[in-house]
Amino acid sequence: MSGDILDNHGRGSASWRWPSVHPEGRKFGAIVLGAAALAAFMGWSLLAWPLLALTVFVLAFFRDPLRVVPQGPGLVIAPADGLVTLIQRVVAPRELTMDDGSGTPALSPSVVTRVSIFMSVFDVHINRAAMGGTVRRVIYIPGKFLNADLDKASEENERQHILIDTGSGLLVGFTQIAGLVARRIVPFVKPGDIVAAGQRVGLIRFGSRVDVYLPEGCDSLVLLGQKVVAGETVLAEVGRTLRREGLAL
Repeated sequence: MSGDILDNHGRGSASWRWPSVHPEGRKFGAIVLGAAALAAFMGWSLLAWPLLALTVFVLAFFRDPLRVVPQGPGLVIAPADGLVTLIQRVVAPRELTMDDGSGTPALSPSVVTRVSIFMSVFDVHINRAAMGGTVRRVIYIPGKFLNADLDKASEENERQHILIDTGSGLLVGFTQIAGLVARRIVPFVKPGDIVAAGQRVGLIRFGSRVDVYLPEGCDSLVLLGQKVVAGETVLAEVGRTLRREGLAL
């Protein structure tokens, strides 16, 4: 059940269950299913079966499985499912570092580590908070729809920046980026909201990317080419710096 405590000593209970479908996707599934039913009623079987298959795909795309979120101070949790395609030292976007006149804190303009997670159309597209705290900024920027796997997508594509203040002097920023097929970023939070680590904060429709700007003083614990799971994979731990290597087999 959502909210239950489970640990590495066997506390709690877990069992397999069908993932629910997020409300954002139910309307699309209903529309396509209605079209499939109409086609079947009209005797257009060649159209009805593909529409029925499309209904299954739409519902699967908007699936919203439960996640067991690791708990602990300084843990940065993956905000998206997908493939780690870039790990770079960069300056965070201006929207996350500038003084916006509100008096709220901003990211340091110094160089930080950015971890980019590419979501294919087969990945879960619900995005989650990388750390718990207060949402300080939610900034939407219109732009292009380049392949989200490209480095320049971070600066040119339609995107939405989210900045979370943990309340202990730590800030974490991440950016939802639309891609070739994605055409809408849907936020679930607004400035002032208090979120827990791993809490749902938004989604991007149909293939996209999320960039995470790690707090200063930590390295990425995930490797280039690694698959990560939103709300479960630990991307970094504040104060922990090390070099890890992996072997593609």
